[in-house]
Amino acid sequence: MFGYTDLPLLRLSVWMTAVLMGKRHNMRSSTGLVEIIGLTEKFTFNPKEGIDNPVMVITDDADSAPTPSPRLCVLKRVKGESYGFHLRVERKRQGHIISNVVVGGVAGCRGLQDGDRLLEVNNCYVDDVPHPEVSRKIKLSGHQLCLLVLDGDEYEQAVSRGQDLRGMARAHKDKGCKPPRLCHITRDPASGLGINFTPVEGAKGRFSVSLLTGGAAEKAAVCNGDRLVWMNGATVSDLTHSALNRMMKKCGNHITILVIDSESEKNFMRLRMPILPTMAVPHNLPYRARNLHLLCGPEGYGFLLRLERAASGRTSHVLREMDRGSPAERAGMQDGELLLEINGESVETLTHEEIVDRVRQSGQQVSLTTITSQGLDFYTQLGLSPLLFCDDDAAEKEEESSAPACEAQTSSQKEMDGSSKPRLCSLRKGPLGFGFNLGCVPRTPGTFISQVAFGGSGQSAGLLVGDVVIEVNGQNVEEKYLEDIILFVKEGGHFLSLSVMDKASYNKMKHTDTPARDVTEQEEEHFDISSL
Repeated sequence: MFGYTDLPLLRLSVWMTAVLMGKRHNMRSSTGLVEIIGLTEKFTFNPKEGIDNPVMVITDDADSAPTPSPRLCVLKRVKGESYGFHLRVERKRQGHIISNVVVGGVAGCRGLQDGDRLLEVNNCYVDDVPHPEVSRKIKLSGHQLCLLVLDGDEYEQAVSRGQDLRGMARAHKDKGCKPPRLCHITRDPASGLGINFTPVEGAKGRFSVSLLTGGAAEKAAVCNGDRLVWMNGATVSDLTHSALNRMMKKCGNHITILVIDSESEKNFMRLRMPILPTMAVPHNLPYRARNLHLLCGPEGYGFLLRLERAASGRTSHVLREMDRGSPAERAGMQDGELLLEINGESVETLTHEEIVDRVRQSGQQVSLTTITSQGLDFYTQLGLSPLLFCDDDAAEKEEESSAPACEAQTSSQKEMDGSSKPRLCSLRKGPLGFGFNLGCVPRTPGTFISQVAFGGSGQSAGLLVGDVVIEVNGQNVEEKYLEDIILFVKEGGHFLSLSVMDKASYNKMKHTDTPARDVTEQEEEHFDISSL
């Protein structure tokens, strides 16, 4: 046993051993503890307990490596100018990769570098989002864009260590950093708009909100003490109080404002991050684009597409003359709606013939994004894309804002609230395929959703694990075997329509509990539909 008198000899012996083995070393003895840290191991010796009780701990240099630090790049361009970079994905490499950064371009001057990985677009985490959706978010951003990126080498090291990239992005912001709100206020005949703005003392171009209790602004989700960022498409940072009041008088019976709570405003300012409408949760907007999913019938989709010129001189692709009982009418298409997208592709630069070709190439299903003429005028006046707030996306954002909950809680609530009516889920194939698995009880007809991929098309469409599949592309499959159902899925090409119901409601509808469908007690067979 070694005592305190042997400590110098021990230190020399261990020091020489470490040097001979070519290892880094670090000695601390303030508490009588000697520690040698090597490239692959850490030896700690306590002289009070002697050499008979050494402690050997395996370590990794990664433990001492610095934590990756994301960078915020704020890009601003003028009309007709590009951001000056490309975004791509590569096989066998994770992440959305920044490439072809133009030297002296908008992105290059703001610190974006080739090889960077994209973590967030306008405060929205996108590392696990399919590439087309990320590209779409960037295109819809207008003339200003906030990107949170990580150096390529740091990203790959973080992935190899299993670090939480979402948590890393979240840590870049303060926990109290809430998104702004885009609120549309309609004047009340008795109490008016119910809102006033007062200058923030000592801060030019910053205004605080005061509300009339129960007034129109409060009903539109504006809160007392909010900070005003933007009004009817114009930022207020350069306005005086009198200029703001003049704007208010000209607004008529409606006003659309972008607001944020004062604490979050401080956090945005600390991060030097602009507060943008593209980050906002919408409230009370009078118009929204709609996503329509159509299944082709025996006589086609049952509507006309016409190129029309409005009195303003604007030309639009207009949907007309829906046949009674046609797929178009069943999908809720309305005469005079304007076509914005076909299968997720903007029609802004497409000719009439090209759109018709896209429809014909879609096979038996097509997805259309539409808006009314008044809706397009509304967003044009605000300087925003009408595609920012589609019915599906906007409703989801509002729900998250008003009642934040984890996904598991949301799914459980949906199952608990599940009505006795089937749910129609329309899916478009993405990088993850349709993003769900089908299961069945062996040698028994019928199938159910056994797994839903996070971030996939199935999750976006509202599929839940355990849902019973009733129809595939309009055809009842309750008595079909899984092999036949998979064929129906393949026949639909890139689009899929599923009628599903949660198991409890389905059993109730059938007036019987069906043990054969209780997947918790039966052997399952899984078929991965993601690769279709």
